[in-house]
Amino acid sequence: MPLDLRETTSRRRADMADRLTADGVLTDKLLRDALLRLPREALLPHAYVRVSGPGADPIDWRLLDGSHPDDQEEWLDLIHSDESILLQRDGEPLDALPHGPVTGGHMTSMSTYTPATVEALQAVGLGPGHWYLELGPGPGVSLALAAAVTGPGLATGVERDGHMTAFAQRNLDRLGVGATVVEGDALEGHEPRAPYDRIHSGIGVPCVPAPWVEQLAPGGRLLTTLATRTPSWPGQLLVTRTPAGTVEAVLRGRPRGYRPVLGYRWLSALGHRARIKADPGRARPTRLAPPPDDAYGFWLAAAYLAPGLVRDFQAESMTIVAPDDDSWAVAGPGDGTVRVCGPRDVWAELEELHARWEEAGRPESYTVDLTAGTGAQTVTSGAGPKALTWTLPALAGIPRPRP
Repeated sequence: MPLDLRETTSRRRADMADRLTADGVLTDKLLRDALLRLPREALLPHAYVRVSGPGADPIDWRLLDGSHPDDQEEWLDLIHSDESILLQRDGEPLDALPHGPVTGGHMTSMSTYTPATVEALQAVGLGPGHWYLELGPGPGVSLALAAAVTGPGLATGVERDGHMTAFAQRNLDRLGVGATVVEGDALEGHEPRAPYDRIHSGIGVPCVPAPWVEQLAPGGRLLTTLATRTPSWPGQLLVTRTPAGTVEAVLRGRPRGYRPVLGYRWLSALGHRARIKADPGRARPTRLAPPPDDAYGFWLAAAYLAPGLVRDFQAESMTIVAPDDDSWAVAGPGDGTVRVCGPRDVWAELEELHARWEEAGRPESYTVDLTAGTGAQTVTSGAGPKALTWTLPALAGIPRPRP
């Protein structure tokens, strides 16, 4: 790499670390040092940029090649930004990708935006000497950061896609961080190197796979996103195995989470946007003002107890859609009314759930019982008859990698 580019990327890493620190996201000194040292351009040598607008099919993309002079500035801006980096369409081989415009396909691998990566690694409390397992590492950015903190030979990733496994391992080897990526089913963890002090899942799952818990060492921590059919209200689950060996799990709502494991079809409000704009629905009084976006405990409960809903965050007024029921609700601008349309009264369900949430004490976190092993995993806001409770969906029906 030419000297001027090395200097440029070093400055960009410093700017990135300073930005994350100023925003209150980056607080761990070891992780900051890792961000400053690791040349992420080695792990993200290309990136797709979407050209088509929402709803286009097929989708038009443009591939930025970091080695191409015409792409270099935009590529460097992107890989040091707080955006997700799109890397692979439809499980394609990752060698000699065509530079420039391409059409069709859907993204099957990406690098998570940096603030989420930083928050996750800080949440698990990663430190030197920890045995670390990354589930679904993609190109290996978070795995490389973890290896830089734990020390060489202690960080392992399990990736289902063979092309991405080879791509990530080759680039990690060039960095010399001592991290290993193996091809396999991330839902099975990686028993050969278990137990692990820290496990981080870069994929959202409907419930916690039993092997993940079994492979967690005493004193260990496991962090994952619990995925539902809605992308609007993700939940972050932190599992801790105490030094005595018991398992504790706490679920919290978050503003963002990881994409679900392959096989989950996310709901979308996009197909109803034009219809809602043309006819928001009939107005009726409501006792529920639009709950704030940061009422994460309520919205997380809604993902499970009012299932099948998705929010259109681009709408001017709070708009909640039930796509499968062809129904929606548009909250008024604080005038005590809501507009509803369709056979399902979406807003009435949220009114009822909000009342239950308040009766339960407005919980912001929930306890998850994982002690049943392969049995049902139950979530509760606490004890008593007014507690909010639900059961997590099973893993059954999720496609698994071919042997």
